[in-house]
Amino acid sequence: MAASLNKWFFFPAFSLFLMIGGKKGLQEAKLPHSKEPHPFHVSVVEIEHNATDKTLEISCKIFTDDFETILAKNYNTKVDLTNPPNKAAMDTLVKKYIASHLSLKVGGKAVTFNYIGYEVDKEASWGYIEVENISSVSKLDVTNNILYDKFDDQMNIMHVKVGDNRKSTKLNYPDKETSFSF
Repeated sequence: MAASLNKWFFFPAFSLFLMIGGKKGLQEAKLPHSKEPHPFHVSVVEIEHNATDKTLEISCKIFTDDFETILAKNYNTKVDLTNPPNKAAMDTLVKKYIASHLSLKVGGKAVTFNYIGYEVDKEASWGYIEVENISSVSKLDVTNNILYDKFDDQMNIMHVKVGDNRKSTKLNYPDKETSFSF
């Protein structure tokens, strides 16, 4: 799932990056793994309905440096997602953070996440969750305030795919709620 999501994410995200910063933004951007600040604060949540398995497959992409900083602050512990001395402890922090900053309602009913895990891919961390027993999606309500507790200029982009329909939106701090209808 991660490989296909990475491909799905790259072109829309790169296009958005160029729209936000243009050529100048591309020249001024500092990569997070360089430990220099980057000029924008963005996360991406991708939700795809898998009709065959009757699940919602959800991934959250967050800059690793920002994610480590907020996890350390919120949970008062040392955080290293790239080279964790205890992967299970990092999984617990990632799971707790995502569960407290992202929630979904399908057809007006709140759903429960199953945490799958996380991985670090260059400067970004991907958190994976799943919702089971979702045979169809006609309306999806999302509350997303990822990294709002760190940045007051945070932008959270969301892509939702149900069948052949793909919809996207973004939430800028302090807005945290949106709905998708299919």
